[in-house]
Amino acid sequence: MTSRTLVILAASGSMALLMGAWAFQYIGGLAPCQMCYWQRWPHMAAVAFGAAAVAFGTSRLWMALGALAALATALIGVYHAGVEQKWWAGPQSCSGGGLSGLSGADLLSLDGPGIVMCDQIAWQMLGISMAGWNALASFGLAGLWVWAMLKHTKSLTSH
Repeated sequence: MTSRTLVILAASGSMALLMGAWAFQYIGGLAPCQMCYWQRWPHMAAVAFGAAAVAFGTSRLWMALGALAALATALIGVYHAGVEQKWWAGPQSCSGGGLSGLSGADLLSLDGPGIVMCDQIAWQMLGISMAGWNALASFGLAGLWVWAMLKHTKSLTSH
């Protein structure tokens, strides 16, 4: 497998995870919390880095940036899963005390702020939340990016 193919697979993996998140949101009706959005940004960056690598030629820079983006979303996913499991505190804006500062009218309104709490598991499979699955998949994608970088480096030194 060439480094270009591995880059395409890694970037496509991030795109698939984004599409899955959007499907859960827009088809499944599961509104994302603040930390869910945090996990999407690095996937978008990884897709962009993969597109740049394909368009401008694979380089260690694009692959390193893609690996860092995948690693970033994986680590955010670990943090988010830990918040959901109550292993550590999450951001005050969306966990535990996230409702402080809202008026009674906001809380009783049907048109209220629509806050989704980061410390509540909205969906899980095999005892692992969406954030946990994102972390696991993203660690794998980071590995693909690193594999692509190693293959690219090896091909440069073998010429």
